[in-house]
Amino acid sequence: MLVGGTDHFWLNKRISDILGSVALLPTLGALALLLLVLNLRLNPGPLFFYQHRMGRFGKRFVAIKFRTMLPEAPGKQVKRGYRDPLEHHRITPFGRFLRQTRIDELPQIINVLRGEMSLIGPRPDYYDHALEYLEAIPEYRARHAIRPGISGLAQVTLGYAIGLDQTRAKAHADLTYIRNACLWLDIKIFWLTLVTVTLRRGI
Repeated sequence: MLVGGTDHFWLNKRISDILGSVALLPTLGALALLLLVLNLRLNPGPLFFYQHRMGRFGKRFVAIKFRTMLPEAPGKQVKRGYRDPLEHHRITPFGRFLRQTRIDELPQIINVLRGEMSLIGPRPDYYDHALEYLEAIPEYRARHAIRPGISGLAQVTLGYAIGLDQTRAKAHADLTYIRNACLWLDIKIFWLTLVTVTLRRGI
């Protein structure tokens, strides 16, 4: 059986996702207001960044994040390929802080409330890149058996993945989580996420 955990576990997990996200809404609102002011000087441009990601069963959805990069100039948008490195030159100094602390991920609690994501699960990839991975990595499709997460086992153990080899390793870690899903594993991932946030190990 690919998906571990009992029906009771997955029901409780969804309830916990909803309650946890509702509890975080005031924090999200306060941060959004603060960033609206700080962005005027430190990170000029829109507050949010929207990107199509691949979710459960391969369904497309729009993930919401606080923007951390300089907006691309009109007419100069170039689609980054899945083999291409992250565009570090476009990340603002303040945006780098948001990434390191994972604050940029917080708006995705809206995706959790919509039922598109979970607090913990496989990180969803950019939709166009995910289509490429489906063709190149046989085990990649199976990681979409559950809702993707804001944080996950691959995120806290392997970090940011670029290219096929790193994405293949990420898929193996995600499948390990899916097969062994339980409360204690979620607690472990939550703790490792707090360590990442505290030590500013995000990217």
